[in-house]
Amino acid sequence: MALARLRLLDRYGLLSPALSATALRSLGDLRALCTLSTTLRSGAGEDEIERIRREFDDAKRNYLSIPAAIKDMPKMNPQGIYVNKNVKLDDLQVYGFDYDYTLSHYSEHLQCLIYDLAKRHLVNELKYPESCLQYEYDRTFPIRGLYYDRLKGCLLKLDFFGSIEPDGCFFGRQRLSLSEIKELYGTRHIGRDQARHLVGLMDVFCFSESQVFRFLKMLKEKGKKLFLLTNSPFYFVDGGMRYLLEDQHFDGNSWRELFDVVIAQANKPTFYNSDHPFRVYDTQKDTLTFTAVDKFLPDQVYYHGCLKSFLQITKWKGSEVIYFGDHLLSDLRGPSKAGWRTAAVIRELEDEIEIQNGDSYRFQQAKLSIIHDLLGKVHAAVVSTEKGQVYKALLNELNAERRQCRSGMRDLFNTSFGATFLTDTGRESSFSYHIHQYADIYTSKLENFLSYAPESWLHPPHDIKIMPHNAKVPASLFSTS
Repeated sequence: MALARLRLLDRYGLLSPALSATALRSLGDLRALCTLSTTLRSGAGEDEIERIRREFDDAKRNYLSIPAAIKDMPKMNPQGIYVNKNVKLDDLQVYGFDYDYTLSHYSEHLQCLIYDLAKRHLVNELKYPESCLQYEYDRTFPIRGLYYDRLKGCLLKLDFFGSIEPDGCFFGRQRLSLSEIKELYGTRHIGRDQARHLVGLMDVFCFSESQVFRFLKMLKEKGKKLFLLTNSPFYFVDGGMRYLLEDQHFDGNSWRELFDVVIAQANKPTFYNSDHPFRVYDTQKDTLTFTAVDKFLPDQVYYHGCLKSFLQITKWKGSEVIYFGDHLLSDLRGPSKAGWRTAAVIRELEDEIEIQNGDSYRFQQAKLSIIHDLLGKVHAAVVSTEKGQVYKALLNELNAERRQCRSGMRDLFNTSFGATFLTDTGRESSFSYHIHQYADIYTSKLENFLSYAPESWLHPPHDIKIMPHNAKVPASLFSTS
């Protein structure tokens, strides 16, 4: 009879995985918080729901005990290197770098400048209303990893599986409701046809630092080959590098001594799959030669080119090359597919790990874990039709508590879109998906590598699921097996 009953419950979707889990037990003051039963018994119904309600009431009274249970949880290193795929640094002989937002970073004033220039262009050249000039750039609104829908004009945050975050869809500065999202898109999931109209916003502007050149000099001293591969024109790169090296005892163009090859205006990502020839750039005359390039010289600058020719000229093997960049699609997707090792430089990582390490975030995350366990038990409970109101009332209260936790966690990062790497539901974002796909390793800034020996073997944790820096507070923390 018991087996038949379980099969019947499973057939109608009333049996959850939480039902077969080991009963949660308490740690210290959390005893009343986590004493969920894992067995079904006859006559559950209202008694079962009332028991879960008492546990929910106990949980709310004992929330202040949570910090004591999470205080010994290990914290993630904001300056750490996080690994998706094994990388032996000792096997790497060639280090390549993007320029903008990888070697060089910019203050928030550049964001405002670009925004103002764009406004003037819209009004003066494209004849937009002059009222557009009154708007000012709001650095607190956007985050990296969003998508702009060119067809519908919406700014979207997508999760790891390509679905629109319920609170992460804006038309202008107006947040769209779930019903408005479904009316506009038909569903939360973005299909292939709709994805063609999306533009990924993967760039970021950050503060300028020159400590990174200690890392470059260390690589040169270890006998590594270095190359610079950027879409920016040489005059822009040259001006930036000269400025950054003013206090590094470099003179004139001597920053180029750090690199074996300098390639500007490379037209990434086309660089990785085109047959465009390299051109030698005359830095004095601002002209290009059209003679074939069969050898790279350290005192010359090259324009355009393609990956195929680059590998033919250098004779470098893909497995011994690592390329650093910030743009996951333009910088890293091509090298990853070509067999290079790849490293993403993601400035937001440091701040977001600091927030995740904080008591406020972990407190909300612990509450959310407990609420999820209670919700799982409610869904698994046997509730007859006449007792459905009791079930619905508790379910509504738990869902309201869950929404409050999610909102509290989101607002710690960004009140509009939440965290860069996570959605409000706790899933990894679409931005995280691209890091997972195209970056072997990732870190917040290049100089973090100074803390690792050049012979280090970087490997992902054995128990990692998706993103190794996303430490979660599991329900098992509050139980013993």
